[in-house]
Amino acid sequence: MLSWCHPNSPKVINLKDKPDIFAKKWDQKTFTGRVKHFTTVVNPLNLLVPDSKLLECKKIVLDYKNGIIDKNLTVDELWRAKHLFDSAFHPETHELSHFLGRFSCQVPINTFIHAGMMTFYKHPASVIFWQWLNQTSNALLNYTNRAGVDIDTSSRIFNSYLLATGGALSSSLGLNYLCKRSNFPSIINRMVPFTAIAIANIINIPTMRYNEFTTGITIRDENDNKIGTSTAVAKVAITTVVIGRLFNAFPDMCLSPIFVDWISKRPWYGKNRWVAGPIQTTLGFFCLLISTPIGCALFPQDLETTIDKLEPSLQEKIRKLDPMPSKIVFNKGL
Repeated sequence: MLSWCHPNSPKVINLKDKPDIFAKKWDQKTFTGRVKHFTTVVNPLNLLVPDSKLLECKKIVLDYKNGIIDKNLTVDELWRAKHLFDSAFHPETHELSHFLGRFSCQVPINTFIHAGMMTFYKHPASVIFWQWLNQTSNALLNYTNRAGVDIDTSSRIFNSYLLATGGALSSSLGLNYLCKRSNFPSIINRMVPFTAIAIANIINIPTMRYNEFTTGITIRDENDNKIGTSTAVAKVAITTVVIGRLFNAFPDMCLSPIFVDWISKRPWYGKNRWVAGPIQTTLGFFCLLISTPIGCALFPQDLETTIDKLEPSLQEKIRKLDPMPSKIVFNKGL
């Protein structure tokens, strides 16, 4: 069992009204509820949990779904298992995600990468290295958190990765060159990494998840029963993910450069330029710690749509169902 939970928590099996862990602990229709949920999912401390414990959590959650409840399982243990399950496993395939592709890894890994991008943004070799590293991390994150059961080919994944990396490199190198030629203020130069990230995300996410435009995303009814797959909802899913990712990066890559640009004009900075890296790393960590769960929570994980917005063939199929679903739900991915 999960020994770190409260020992006085009531046993699940003794409860008349048992927790509905698949509806999330907090109301996911509200922004506040989603922020609370994703705060548990992106918590960097989740990375310290060994795989053996994560697999134990998976068993607890899936057994509970099938009506199998350990007589000693407490409510705290059940919710803790569900939060770790959400943090480490794909929501549809239930596969254990690579730890670098988990959202709980995004705060530490992006703190490191963003600090490097913003500290070493002037030299072409440094720009190439940090943009490449960032896109490699993004590609793994996008693939790990794709919506649905996506059977990918190696060539498509590689092509998506090349396109995004090329877009990030060309935009960052091109903008750096333009800034030097035009003598823009230093704060404009410091915004180049964020602009490159924005362009790369707009390229990377749709291309990495291109298969969803052709084979579709699984749609379900209000009782979580699979109805079919829809390509119509892919545009909505991917657009919301792009917006969320851009919001994740904005505070770290726009606010901290403004602060560093301000201190760079202080008299003491000239002999202490080394402080730029530690300051940006520290600011970045706290910015990402706040912006990551908020960015994930901007839109519900499970989005709803109406029948008339689906493909005609699906509309016809759904209208023949008895009873006809009152809701059409799909997982947008992260």
